[in-house]
Amino acid sequence: MLETFKQIQTRLDATPHLIRLGRLFSETVLIEIGGDEYYLTFEKGRILSVAEGPSRKTPWRFALRTDAEALGKFWQARPEPGFHDIFGLVKIGRGRIDGDILSLVKNLRFIKEVLGLARAEQELAA
Repeated sequence: MLETFKQIQTRLDATPHLIRLGRLFSETVLIEIGGDEYYLTFEKGRILSVAEGPSRKTPWRFALRTDAEALGKFWQARPEPGFHDIFGLVKIGRGRIDGDILSLVKNLRFIKEVLGLARAEQELAA
């Protein structure tokens, strides 16, 4: 999973419109997948670091929590209904969002498109 987030980091650096979209976003986001924690630290729309957790010392603004199977379905080239969106995962009971929801909503398109970069990797493989 860490490798997938590193690929997202690389693809984000090569996607100027996303960097422009996230230029005001400088936060750390916790992504929890089946109990495994990953901290994505953003600085002005770029991912500065991806760190594996758990860590009680790393402050985060909001957290997206799901299981590996649901995330795998989310990252499919054409996800089925409910797995197409992070709020879709919450609605079907396969995800949870914690922390500063306002920060997430203010940067929703950026976060959704960044997480969707792994979906683009799936499309290339298909």
